[in-house]
Amino acid sequence: MANFDYDLYPGKELKNIEYTGYKKLVSVITTAYASNYLMETAYSVLNQTFPYFEWIIVNDGSKNEKTLETLKKLKTLDKRIKVYDKENEGVAKSRDYGAAKASKESKYIVFLDDDDLISDNYLEMLYYTLELNKDASWAYTDVVGFGENKYLWKKHFDSERMKKENLLVVTGMIRKEAFNDVNGFETYEREVYEDWNLWLKLIAKGHYPVHVSTNSFWYRIKNNGELAKSKKNNKKAKNQIKQTAKTIKNKVEAIEFPRECYNWELIERNKIEIPEVKRDSKKINVLFIIPWMVMGGADKFNLDLITALDKEKYTFTIVTTQETEYIWRQKFEQVANDVFELPSFLDRKDWPAFMEYLIESRHIDIIFNSNSTGGYIMLPYIKSLFPKIPIIDYIHMEEWYNRNGGYSRDTQGVSSVIEKTYFCNKNSEKILNEHFNVPKEKIETIYIGVDTDTFDPKKYNKEELLEKYNLPKDKKIINFVARITYQKRPYLFLRIIEEYVKKDKDVLFLVAGNGELFDPIKKLTQKKKLSQYVRFLGKIDNPSEIYIVSDLSLNCSIKEGLALTSYESLSLGIPVISSDVGGQKELITSDVGVIVPCLQEEKDVYDYEYSQEEIDNYVNGIEKIFKDLNKYKQKCRKHIINNFNIKDMYNKFDKIFENLYKNKSKIKFENTDVARELIVQYFLGSKKSNKYYCEQYNISVYGNKNPSKIKNRTIIPKIENFFARHHIHFVYRFLRKFIKDFILLIKSLFNCTIGIFINIVKIFLKRL
Repeated sequence: MANFDYDLYPGKELKNIEYTGYKKLVSVITTAYASNYLMETAYSVLNQTFPYFEWIIVNDGSKNEKTLETLKKLKTLDKRIKVYDKENEGVAKSRDYGAAKASKESKYIVFLDDDDLISDNYLEMLYYTLELNKDASWAYTDVVGFGENKYLWKKHFDSERMKKENLLVVTGMIRKEAFNDVNGFETYEREVYEDWNLWLKLIAKGHYPVHVSTNSFWYRIKNNGELAKSKKNNKKAKNQIKQTAKTIKNKVEAIEFPRECYNWELIERNKIEIPEVKRDSKKINVLFIIPWMVMGGADKFNLDLITALDKEKYTFTIVTTQETEYIWRQKFEQVANDVFELPSFLDRKDWPAFMEYLIESRHIDIIFNSNSTGGYIMLPYIKSLFPKIPIIDYIHMEEWYNRNGGYSRDTQGVSSVIEKTYFCNKNSEKILNEHFNVPKEKIETIYIGVDTDTFDPKKYNKEELLEKYNLPKDKKIINFVARITYQKRPYLFLRIIEEYVKKDKDVLFLVAGNGELFDPIKKLTQKKKLSQYVRFLGKIDNPSEIYIVSDLSLNCSIKEGLALTSYESLSLGIPVISSDVGGQKELITSDVGVIVPCLQEEKDVYDYEYSQEEIDNYVNGIEKIFKDLNKYKQKCRKHIINNFNIKDMYNKFDKIFENLYKNKSKIKFENTDVARELIVQYFLGSKKSNKYYCEQYNISVYGNKNPSKIKNRTIIPKIENFFARHHIHFVYRFLRKFIKDFILLIKSLFNCTIGIFINIVKIFLKRL
């Protein structure tokens, strides 16, 4: 995953999580020897959102003063910690020793090394998913390698491949009965692959795992670790693995999340025990339901709002409902108390039960739904169970090409359980009232605005940024910052370029963003011989740098609410040309840009034949601004500061939340059965689309929509495993990219030489 920050590891500080109940449902077992990072491991364990665990630390005969001092401190730090001392016999025997000391009450065992870390909700996610998937014997997450090397380890489970290489780490949540069924590690020779051997023994007995698709286990890489020692004893260690692998007679399939498997199952109430965590009476607890955590305007709104509100006054729990790689998850984790990606560890039929669990365990006071269709479908059910909790939502635009209304249709369908719907523009508010018949008193516009302190041109050096992006200083620069999708009409953008450069060749267009149309647009640019006028930058972490180097921002979307890119561009003093959609004309006045009539209907979003009139309108708008560029630039920032400052938005929502908290909801929806059946109908009706999203996730992560069907290859996994085991996984990634690019180069050379000749022959034969 691009832009993953390996320095944001868990366990940096101890959080104060108070609980009333004391149960030992999970036994975390750690062996300690030369433990230089044990306090970080301790904090990551004690920060768990699921408090019903015991932590058994086995001192494997360590005489290290720092280790002994830390163990002494941990004995008094928390009543859930128990420290046992024994003579030095190696990590495998110490783990079995710790497992034997586990409480009879505990159902699950988690082995955690004394330098590794787990994310705050690690135990809670794995416990919940194993309680639902009773036949699965263990659960594990994807791995973040950090320390002396850094990488993300995301591998689809494959029991056949496990015979030849270890796809897993030792840390996972194992059913105690399954662990006992294979007599634990049972391998007491030092410096062998004891964890790999354990997984093979479980597979041999037909046990299978749940693979949770989150980066929640942090594996610290050191050159002096047990894995490094095992390599020295490689021949003997590998021989043991071969012998255990021979005992596996049948292939074992894992439960892989995300997945689509719904088929008329009942939507059941939560049956998982809810932890008795004390609530802070001084704080308002808000549950945010959002689709995902990716880069986009609506997502930036969610992130900005949660970031800005006072953490001494609020707690925030976030759930997501859309399968995707969560590029911004770390950003949300830094400002929220809890983050749960529902598709990563739950089947959709279990979402309502988990929402019930979450609302009770977090003492939720307010529910805020933002652009989540999955969230909307659960709101009546949630309301039937928790009538006093007020529900509000925020919508950025209506979408006629998306279910004839998009989220506006969703909110209208469940408006009877929503206190109020907030919009980012008055045009969409008007449509919700006049077209969807939602009463005016239940709708209000709150402009998103922009953080003018962050988006301040004084904080940037344009000359340095031009050099950074290798851009010319003597050309006009126009940016197109957007997801490269149908909604943004990139094909129209190319037509505008095609027409404009006929009049002015002293220009460069910057495309910053990615999406399903990125590659097709790039190829079409080359085909139209426009490459000298267009620079494709791909995903940009800091789009403000692109605005600063530009003279003008261009937006030709067929649909917007109020584009965040327009807010940001204007705040940095860059004028905007935009299609007249959503509330864009509420933001972009004639002093700061140009509004262009949208002459294409939304239902024709996939039609690339644009009217010459619409193209000319954009070209004329560009010429108009460049004739008096400085005049426009001088007014842009002042316009935002006076009318669209994001601080106004924060203050309004702060008052809204305060009022909702003081005045509990009086809305009632008592028919739980009807609400439950509505969810069933939605899950069935969206079965195909959800399957598609699951496949897209698999393609983006594993390179195939159904990785379990890939034939077991040997050479490539062996090469990759070799690099990973030697802690140089980054070299493998570099080589893989180099080989891929080299193959593309050979193909291009072929197409330019022999390929042309073959095509000429084909055309000649067709003509004959």
